[in-house]
Amino acid sequence: MSLSTHAVHMLPYTPLCELLDCRYPILLAGMGGVARSELVAAVTQAGGFGFLGMVREPLERIRDEVARVRQATPGAFGVNLIPAATDPVLLRAQIDLCIELRIPAVELFWDVQPDVISRFREAGITVVYQVGSAEQAMQAEKAGANALIAQGVEAGGHVWGRQPLAELLDEVLATVSVPVAAAGGIGCGRDIAQVLAQGAQAAVLGTALIATRESFAHDFHKLRLVAASATDTVLTEDFHINWPRHAAVRVLKNSVTRGDRGDPASGDGTVIGDEEGRPIYLFSTDSPLRSMSGDYEAMALYAGQGVGHVGAVEPAGQVIARMVAEAAQELRARSDAPVELASPVCYAAEFEENSMAAKNSALVALLNELLEAERAGARVTLESVADAQDAATRELIEAIHRDEVKWCGVLMRAIRHLQGAPGTKTGDFHGRAMAIGELAERLAFLNRGQGWVARKLRELLPQVDDPAIRDDLAEMLSSHESNLGKVNTLLGLPRR
Repeated sequence: MSLSTHAVHMLPYTPLCELLDCRYPILLAGMGGVARSELVAAVTQAGGFGFLGMVREPLERIRDEVARVRQATPGAFGVNLIPAATDPVLLRAQIDLCIELRIPAVELFWDVQPDVISRFREAGITVVYQVGSAEQAMQAEKAGANALIAQGVEAGGHVWGRQPLAELLDEVLATVSVPVAAAGGIGCGRDIAQVLAQGAQAAVLGTALIATRESFAHDFHKLRLVAASATDTVLTEDFHINWPRHAAVRVLKNSVTRGDRGDPASGDGTVIGDEEGRPIYLFSTDSPLRSMSGDYEAMALYAGQGVGHVGAVEPAGQVIARMVAEAAQELRARSDAPVELASPVCYAAEFEENSMAAKNSALVALLNELLEAERAGARVTLESVADAQDAATRELIEAIHRDEVKWCGVLMRAIRHLQGAPGTKTGDFHGRAMAIGELAERLAFLNRGQGWVARKLRELLPQVDDPAIRDDLAEMLSSHESNLGKVNTLLGLPRR
């Protein structure tokens, strides 16, 4: 079957599409400098949703870029701001301006700042927060974010977390209830189909849309992307000026990442370019733009690991149309996988198949029960860290939290492997635990919950035939037994 209009129409219209008012579950990353009005308008006209990359931009530019998008298309769009990388005075003014301009949505990134989220929510603006961990995801949801973007380590540009997208997406989906989009190394329709099949409600495109005619990136950057492969990217802290310390970026390898331009920490203030009178410094986070002149090769050439799919500089609408059609065809192929029909004489095989389906259904129900409990445990530990009065207690709670998040992701994958639907409930254990004011008593209550999970796992393991799922559950049991002992030791109780 060709990549037909019929195939395109099969791409799912998700709740996130409805929230953002876009036709397809495709988002343009709010790339600073690169994602300006021309690209945002093109993405919107093609059925996606675009974020203007306005980090640290002056108010006049934000006002102008918003007006240009609105002049080009009646479609919805958003603005990307990064509080941690913006002077507080400018940030307040940017927030006020976005509210004044009635921007439909904002995308925020880096550390979670609840006060910024609340300002936008109070003004009726949809908040989409990009996160790099399940912990951040839960923090952003609690602070009021309407939707999240789970960013895997494969992403180009600034990268918060260090988990592969597939692993991170499972953990975020398992621990939050708001819509989640996926970002990181998505370079073709097959990648879009994969994250949608995994449970994401949209795919976020960055690198694939830098190499487009409407992108504000300089042609030098675009052509480097066309020539690159996934192995040409590197995660580095070499480009750091204008951002908080230890903010890693994924870029194409160049003279800076090879060490040919000296020590990035030297801070010698070497000017390597100019943008309309603004100096561009060596080791800054500036990427080459149309408006710049200078030594482009030594600038930050942002690229994700999906860069190998970039084959030419094309119109953005053409890129999106192709990728949407490829994704729809891939999803259709998955749903149309042939089912072997039993012959009239194969009643025994048919009975055995039905029995296995019934067994898997029962197993899925038990796994969902555990997922509900683990999700509650992840929230309890996250919210209890602030109550720890000493480093040892805090480190133990944080370690248990990481384990709870990990097992949420493991249970999510096991349920999907068994063709089941992961549940979305959080057990009432969370509310009961957080109603306990004394931390020691709360931890003792948490341990009773951990003990319940351990008992359930012991009962469940003999019923699991799949060796991969059984091994994961055995590891989960061992982890819970270990944490039970550690908490008992902390509380001065005998280890069990």
